[in-house]
Amino acid sequence: MNSSARVVRFINIAHALDHLMVLIFPTAVLGMSASFGGSYGELLALSVGGAIAFGAGSLPAGWLGDHWSQRNMMTLFFIGVGVAALLVAMSTTPFMLAASVTLLGLFAAIYHPVGTAMLVANTEKLGRTIGVNGVWGNMGVAAAAITAGTLTQYLGWQWAFVVPGLAALALGIAFHLMVPSQTAHKKSAARKGAALPRSVIVHAFSVLVLVAASGSVVFQAVTNSMPKVFDERFSLLAGSPFRIGVLVAVVYVIGAMAQLIVGHFVDRHPLRTVFLPLSLIQGPCLLLAAWAQDWAILALAVAITFGIFGQVTINDAMVARYTDHAWRARAYAFRYVVSFTAGACAIPLVALLYDRTGGFTVTFLVLAAFGSMVFAGALLFPHRPEELEVLPVHAQPAE
Repeated sequence: MNSSARVVRFINIAHALDHLMVLIFPTAVLGMSASFGGSYGELLALSVGGAIAFGAGSLPAGWLGDHWSQRNMMTLFFIGVGVAALLVAMSTTPFMLAASVTLLGLFAAIYHPVGTAMLVANTEKLGRTIGVNGVWGNMGVAAAAITAGTLTQYLGWQWAFVVPGLAALALGIAFHLMVPSQTAHKKSAARKGAALPRSVIVHAFSVLVLVAASGSVVFQAVTNSMPKVFDERFSLLAGSPFRIGVLVAVVYVIGAMAQLIVGHFVDRHPLRTVFLPLSLIQGPCLLLAAWAQDWAILALAVAITFGIFGQVTINDAMVARYTDHAWRARAYAFRYVVSFTAGACAIPLVALLYDRTGGFTVTFLVLAAFGSMVFAGALLFPHRPEELEVLPVHAQPAE
């Protein structure tokens, strides 16, 4: 296996691990009331600090990736999330739990700006590679639900953090040993090509801010609330974290196929051509989900997940096509700090609306409005052929 292929494999695994780590809590929280007391909304709110750190940490992580070493930052990611997960498992008070989850979010923030920059620098087929990487991330999302649900029900919520924490530490050691540092080649490895006009870059990034922010609110709200939604609205699953985790995992696996499909079309068509029809999914389905029950909520959950996961591939392709390798980690940091800062608002939003209304109807109506903003962003995306002339992506050495 050559160096680029090894980097891509580790980055894919890291993507799965990253999403698994940050989404253990929403399922494990179903078994925490005996340890900490409090309502579902109160316990879920303890993860807000982690969500904020997950977004805010992207900026320093991206800067360090460009100026220090992307490879060393990824080592820090693996080791950091592993240690933080073990600290979460050891928490005995709400304050300790919130602090540990915040630390977990801070280390988890490293992956997206640094890992994605390494990924696109080590591939020739941008859409396919981002799509496959997205599937890995979504497998992490799915694994979080089923792993946390199983471990919480049969061993206790602490083990939902201990097992992946130990796995992260082992992966960190393997990554550091198997991916050599090549920071000396950074400048010579920078991608070459004719730069796009500044006006085109500003146009694309302005749209990116709109769709990343609104789409992230939908993504975080849906992924964090889905276990509870199924617990309340799918009568066959009520009261079983294990069965809920399995169904959530199935939804995420089906939705993950969107990233392969979208990645395939991104390599063959302008981004706007792919993005526009995809953006039509979220708003109407979220609106219908406000009142859906049982099999209807399951079908809508699949459709919504397909739309939001596919959009992630579009957003990452936007950054890759409109940036240069020398500052791409910072560009991804900007993209993800916008996404995760907006997404962090989703958790208190879900908790507040649930406690105030006693259900998810109003929550889905609010999310439908955000889904409509994604469609508006797709309409505004550059569409003239000359605006879609992009720099080729060439394989770069690992850093």
